[in-house]
Amino acid sequence: MSVQPSQGSKALSTLIEQPVEARLVAAAPRMPSIPATLHYDRRDPFAVRMTFPAPATLEGVEVCWTFARELLIEGLSEPRGHGDVRVRPYGYDRTVLEFHAPEGTAVVHVRSGEIRTFLQATSELVPVGLEHLQLDLDHDLAELMRDAY
Repeated sequence: MSVQPSQGSKALSTLIEQPVEARLVAAAPRMPSIPATLHYDRRDPFAVRMTFPAPATLEGVEVCWTFARELLIEGLSEPRGHGDVRVRPYGYDRTVLEFHAPEGTAVVHVRSGEIRTFLQATSELVPVGLEHLQLDLDHDLAELMRDAY
């Protein structure tokens, strides 16, 4: 796992990346185990990303899925999600993540312990329930207004 410092500050990190081993259950191409990476950035405190390398995708390019951190947390203990990303426990030590796209569905198993380690690190960076404190609404609104003109 890597924690990267924010610009100008070595004490305050903004990004967590953790490699995980994902087992591809249903999808092409045939690649039983793929090195995916979980990402969390305090600048987008409600979201996590999971990136899959180019060889593991149908298009042959890196694919990144972004979904709610809360979905990942809740999916460790009970099935969650109704849209493009769904998460559910599988046995004692695995978690299933389903990624639904027009091109097809990818189902992967990840060790639950790897996900818990990642989520613990994200909680140390931004505690669950305090994500809103990371948002700079004035800056975001100014960016939206700038882009509108």
